Amino acid sequence: MILFGKSDPSDLLRQADLLCSGNKYKAAVGLYSRILKDDPQNRMVLQRKGLALNRIRRYSDAITCFDLLLELDDGDAPAYNNKAIAQAELGDTASALENYGRAIEASPRYAPAYFNRAVLLDRLGEHEDALPDLDKATRLDRDKANPRFYKGIVLGKMGRHAEALSCFKEVCRADHGHADSQFHVAIEVAELGKHAEALGELAALPAEYRENANVLYARARSLAGLDRYDESIAHLQKAARKDSKTIKKWARAEKAFDHIRDDPRFKKIAG
Repeated sequence: MILFGKSDPSDLLRQADLLCSGNKYKAAVGLYSRILKDDPQNRMVLQRKGLALNRIRRYSDAITCFDLLLELDDGDAPAYNNKAIAQAELGDTASALENYGRAIEASPRYAPAYFNRAVLLDRLGEHEDALPDLDKATRLDRDKANPRFYKGIVLGKMGRHAEALSCFKEVCRADHGHADSQFHVAIEVAELGKHAEALGELAALPAEYRENANVLYARARSLAGLDRYDESIAHLQKAARKDSKTIKKWARAEKAFDHIRDDPRFKKIAG
């Protein structure tokens, strides 16, 4: 619809949102900017433009949008949260942590800020400090699997494999189609030395995941743990054909392969 020679803002907004739903964020940013030219304090559009800018990695421009939102309302928790995401991606982790804290202060029940702060703390190696935020995010948004799943990831990094396994099993009970958690159940079972059980878990993954390089590698590791070395090498070879750099790195560090390190087939994979 054309009004007085200009596009109807509501029509532009619908078009921009549709572009975002199709991952065409750059084009959407242009439409959001057209709306803001005539309505620069439109908070909804500023937020959506900032989110789209984050998706195309124009983080400094995204921060500008979120700063404008915060000028309009210094209690806007999502604006603090999304600004922090951009700052973290730019490497300004101190400011990001500060703004996650501001988001939580502005809205103590705003779960995304707890989750995103936990992810950043984990990236910084502060695994223990990430856990309370993940617990808080889980309590605040029980329908979301991400906080519980990510807690399992963090616990696995800390070597707390039984607790990590419990997290992943809990996600699987709540969402039977959560393939990433199914995979990590297998990983944690293997870390606990139960390789036959791990192979069973990997075999139960949906068919489209079974030829994934990570899954093939996990099978190779558990096959080696059961002294099934020829099968292990065959799976390593398949995994390496899909992602040689990563598989080479993992294979070199994995103790389960100690008995086959002198095998020429293994050396060809691990170098």
